[in-house]
Amino acid sequence: MNETLKRILENCRRYTLNGHVADYIPELAKANREEIGIFVATAEGDYCAGDWDKPFTIQSIVKPIFLMLAAIDNGIDFVKDHVGVEATGKPFNAIDYAEPLLLKEHINPMVNIGAIAVCGLVKASSNEERFQRLLDFTKKITGNPLLEIDKEVYESEKKTGNKNRALAYLLKNSGMIYGSVEELLDVYFAMCSVKVTCKDLANMGLLLANRGVDLCGERIIPREDAVFLNAVLTTSGMYDGSGEFATTVGIPAKSGVGGGIMADCPGRMGIGIYSPGLDKKGNSVAGIKMLEKLSAELELSIF
Repeated sequence: MNETLKRILENCRRYTLNGHVADYIPELAKANREEIGIFVATAEGDYCAGDWDKPFTIQSIVKPIFLMLAAIDNGIDFVKDHVGVEATGKPFNAIDYAEPLLLKEHINPMVNIGAIAVCGLVKASSNEERFQRLLDFTKKITGNPLLEIDKEVYESEKKTGNKNRALAYLLKNSGMIYGSVEELLDVYFAMCSVKVTCKDLANMGLLLANRGVDLCGERIIPREDAVFLNAVLTTSGMYDGSGEFATTVGIPAKSGVGGGIMADCPGRMGIGIYSPGLDKKGNSVAGIKMLEKLSAELELSIF
């Protein structure tokens, strides 16, 4: 498997130059788009190639984590009463909602506006406690107790995150979040700024591939929640490129503008990828190419 990953990575290395790093967040603009890594986690062992141990910020791959913990706290039916599951067909940071009042049908947990709403559903007596619960949960599902936020990226996101701020106030106006908008956004920005590696994402993917059970045999999330989450990732996890990704790769996945992709093949493996050169939809160009080749070679598609 290691040789397979090395071969696929080297074959896809040229695609790193086709993408552009996310420059709307100044700190992310400092990434080296030529870096590329992959990590595969299975019950039998781990495999890797390239810059798999390069730390980068999790960004939108935190959205499934919001959904998992909100579902644990409230039950999946409660969460579905607050956010929809239909693909929006809009970019991840879309704000062109014409209706005077938002409805749950307008949003899903894998776009920014839905993720902010779901973040607010995580139970806590304060937003400081909400952040700590989310960070601790992320450490648990990645198997990495040393996770921490990138303070420079956090400050950069907070300073430039006016569009997310507008989305949050739109949610507030529609009665879809409670309490302080700015404090909730602090949690959102901080969690997007958690530093991870491909291995951390692969371990997260393996948990979902095992339908909520970790390698120690502990059930972390209910089976039905894991099935629900994998379905949402399949239809909406790759932004408005999810349909094309389903036809070419065919497994649940979530991307982030930091260049990461977390993917899982139910019953088989979790996959973590890093390559910060993005396409126009915010997905890693070389990362998708690696997943396309890996899926074809190992017959990973669930379809």
